[in-house]
Amino acid sequence: MSGNEFLADTNSLIYILEGKSFMLPFLMNMKSLSIISEIELRGYYQLSEEEDKIIKSLLNDLNIISVSFQIKELAIKLKRKYKLKTLDSIIAATAIQQKLTLLTADKHFNKIDELDLILIEL
Repeated sequence: MSGNEFLADTNSLIYILEGKSFMLPFLMNMKSLSIISEIELRGYYQLSEEEDKIIKSLLNDLNIISVSFQIKELAIKLKRKYKLKTLDSIIAATAIQQKLTLLTADKHFNKIDELDLILIEL
């Protein structure tokens, strides 16, 4: 495994919260996430207060990256070029702009040439 730092996609964080052992090799290099992933995780309508505390505890150890002007502009370009969903274009742009490897199980990120990607294959 490379020494790259990872930007965790929402699904990779869900796997960690579920205690999936296949995520253990990635934990040490998981450093950041997009604010979009925090919103997706904590915004689930059936989330209990206890589950929110657990998520906050996990996120407390990570750098949460907000949407800057540069990320926004890159997201627009990626959305147009690859016909991405808006939230996915923001997550991809965040990884690219921050020079981080995106850690995800979503195969549609494979089509983004500019993206350094580790695809979790289940």
